Amino acid sequence: MDEHVIEGLGRARIVVRDGKVAEVGEPLLTYCPIFDKHRGIKRIDRDVIARNIQFRIDDFGMCTPRRVLKMKDFLSFGISEIICTAMRQKKVDVAVLVCEGCGTLLVTDPDMVQGIGGRVSGLVSTTPIPELIDKVGREYVLDPATARIDQVEGVKKAIGMGFKNIAVSIIDGTTAKKMKQLEADNPGVNVYTFIVHTTGMSKEEASLVFDYADVSTGCASKYIREEGAKRALCKVGDSIPIYGITPRGKELIEERIRFMGRPIVPKPDAPQPDRLL
Repeated sequence: MDEHVIEGLGRARIVVRDGKVAEVGEPLLTYCPIFDKHRGIKRIDRDVIARNIQFRIDDFGMCTPRRVLKMKDFLSFGISEIICTAMRQKKVDVAVLVCEGCGTLLVTDPDMVQGIGGRVSGLVSTTPIPELIDKVGREYVLDPATARIDQVEGVKKAIGMGFKNIAVSIIDGTTAKKMKQLEADNPGVNVYTFIVHTTGMSKEEASLVFDYADVSTGCASKYIREEGAKRALCKVGDSIPIYGITPRGKELIEERIRFMGRPIVPKPDAPQPDRLL
């Protein structure tokens, strides 16, 4: 079966089968400032979601063998942009990401970090697309037979391949704690933990994020934003904040600011999601 399950556009559950949108659930949010800014979407509903996902399938081959895997920067301060810059500046050797058709995989090309991470968020599950697995390199895919998603095992694979400075994108604080333990168990290895897709995260998980992760996006998360206001070392982004949690997370964000070469001007009246969850 060719089936890819995504959470996106207002945290709706979306199923793509055989290059077509097969199912679209009800979104939890009806407005996202990122989609308004870049796609002119004023209200998110099931029809809008279906059209946007089909556009991605037709435009860059999302969830198909035609998938374009490389892309230049899209946002100023998305997680993939920060990782991409860290890789260009030799702060990070490899990124452990997830991609449709591949599941968990290791990426060493910054343009591929952007092309994979910047175009699809909230991948819940996927099935193998052999053409994509061959394109990224079978040896860099955690499980080519099943395309399973397991970021802890992906980081273990990266360590086993000799990488020392590893960025990983994950979606909860419990996994961030496991990453910190992996780092402690492997002296000389740095595991930079980036939290994505936080809308709807529980208060307990948000607290763990700020105990153990390096950088987190605020998305439309009530509790990440609350913790961020109290505990973050820095924040960038007004509509969708990104928080530097640790000194090294703050440093990676500052590296991105230097790379962009322009000052960050806060916008207190920036548009916000219609609700926080």
